[in-house]
Amino acid sequence: MTKILSNLKLSLLTLLIKFLYGSCRWRVSGFNHVESLLHKNSSFIIAYWHGNMFIPYLKLAKYRFNILAGFHRDAELGVNIGERLGWKFLRGSSSQNGSEVFQQIVELLSKPNNVLAITPDGPKGPAKIPKPGTVRAAQKTGVPIIPAAGRSRRSWGFTNWDTFHVAKPFTRIELKFGEPLYFSINDNFDSCINTLKTQLDSLDSEVSKSVKIDK
Repeated sequence: MTKILSNLKLSLLTLLIKFLYGSCRWRVSGFNHVESLLHKNSSFIIAYWHGNMFIPYLKLAKYRFNILAGFHRDAELGVNIGERLGWKFLRGSSSQNGSEVFQQIVELLSKPNNVLAITPDGPKGPAKIPKPGTVRAAQKTGVPIIPAAGRSRRSWGFTNWDTFHVAKPFTRIELKFGEPLYFSINDNFDSCINTLKTQLDSLDSEVSKSVKIDK
């Protein structure tokens, strides 16, 4: 009985999320960067900040990409809902089985036609400060990172280590994908981290301004 109630709860939450984001008016730009790499059967990483992750999360779910999730309670809920939406999950974080999951990521991206979505500042922050794993994986495998950012005009904010936003129904959503970033194994690591942060912050600022202007 408990399992039935749990599955019912998850199904209702999944339907609610689909309704909230399905009712919104979306404007997506830069998705050609993703499509171009997909057409080449390339492997790559899509990176976006944790606070507004639901926007690219919902846009990309139907492609059955891979996504990284931790082991904390919120992550468990996200995994259960995400699997219903279409995501495939790798489980791990920098504080738990970090080296093991990093090796899984490298193996995944070393093969063609694999895509990994990741929040470089997750799962526990600090907000908008990339952890090293995303850049390290890109350097080791040679795959590009496509930065992305999304904002909704109206949203609910839930705060713990970060303010996590959930779009309100019938609002405007702006989602933008940037040009691929390529990092060589010989590139200075700190410079690569700064480049990734700069691009993510820039996209976040652009979509934030756009969604406020466009009614």
